[in-house]
Amino acid sequence: MRFVLFVAAACLLINTVHAQDTTAQQRYNLHFQTTYIYQYKPAFSAPYSGANSLLSKEEKDNSITATLFLGVRLWKGAEVYINPEIAGGSGLSGAFGLAASTNGETFRVGDPSPTLYLGRGYLKQTIAIGTDSIHIEEHADQLGSKEPVSYLRFMLGKYSLGDVFDINTYANSPRIQFMNWALMNNAAWDYAANTRGYTYAFSTILKLKEMSYMASLAMLPKVANGPEINTDLSQEYAINAEIDRSYNIHNMPGNWRVLGYYNNADMGNYKRAMQDAGSITVPDVIATRKYGRTKTGFGINVDQQLSATTGVFARLGWSDGQNETWCFTEADQTVSAGVNVNGKGWKRGDDNLGLALVVNGLSQNHRDYLADGGLGFQLGDGKLNYSNETAAELYYSFKPLSSGIWLTGDYQFVLNPGYNSDRGPVNVFSFRVHVEL
Repeated sequence: MRFVLFVAAACLLINTVHAQDTTAQQRYNLHFQTTYIYQYKPAFSAPYSGANSLLSKEEKDNSITATLFLGVRLWKGAEVYINPEIAGGSGLSGAFGLAASTNGETFRVGDPSPTLYLGRGYLKQTIAIGTDSIHIEEHADQLGSKEPVSYLRFMLGKYSLGDVFDINTYANSPRIQFMNWALMNNAAWDYAANTRGYTYAFSTILKLKEMSYMASLAMLPKVANGPEINTDLSQEYAINAEIDRSYNIHNMPGNWRVLGYYNNADMGNYKRAMQDAGSITVPDVIATRKYGRTKTGFGINVDQQLSATTGVFARLGWSDGQNETWCFTEADQTVSAGVNVNGKGWKRGDDNLGLALVVNGLSQNHRDYLADGGLGFQLGDGKLNYSNETAAELYYSFKPLSSGIWLTGDYQFVLNPGYNSDRGPVNVFSFRVHVEL
């Protein structure tokens, strides 16, 4: 009922405000999205399972989210964006047992009932450098405007670090592109976020024509993958930095991005947990938590349009993997690549076909900890016959007529789920409905 009331109120508000300001410097806008995902997993082979395993039995699960996007221009260069959001449902096995979890719209929140919360609420201030500008089309969390080609920008408030860093043209949104967690972002980037993917942060972006330089200071959750953010920066914090370059090859746009991150938090240490347990008890990384523990890593992200209908992308990521995963997913190394084909070639210009492959790995201490029966916040089969986790995803997104509705069929294949060659392989079939207003 809460979900229905939220959607009805959002549609009524959008209809009321739909005579949007279409001037060069749009003063306000209002958008809405809702996404429903149904997933089915047949039973698969598993000689043993643990507390955090992907269940080997047949499963059916679904999720639904709805978001209202309000943008208002305050003064020259200043914009504020507010996104109330409601989410419900569950991932397969509660989103446990896979680093390459199959539904990017789900969270490990326990209660599947629809819950209303504030997703984003932030201020964006842009200061022009020079007089050259280009027109930016309006969309969700973007007012239509003449934007300077070069600028200094500040963002302050609550948002996702994925709004600023590791952006990829073809693999970034589980609502319209690939659904797998390890394809919507770099799986080895343990980015600062609460359970639902948001944090409080201050970000700076310096754009000088085709070059962009970004940095942020963000807050981490109080516990691994927890819902509450620790606002005491003397205890926990995250630093992210990225350099981007856009370019053209034979008039086809492309981008490369290099990301580095540093997390400092109350983390447990895998090696210490195994030392404390010895050969008598099961290691517990939570029991070794200590302020001042860190995690560092980097990511490389490339996308390139090849023709009027085809684009490709790739990501590479690494983290030191000595201390426990704190925010995103249990992967210490990752490599992914894929292709997107637009439907213009078969006269379906709003349709898209995507195919991608991702391979994830763990550090030696991380894999030894799981092999000794330890639990992460996401993984734990009781023991481990280690092998890299590999996932492939194929989807086709279909847009009927000129509506704001997209229908998607999706298939995912996962080899060595949870890095365990004793379990699987896993097949997941999905159907997605996405609506934008």
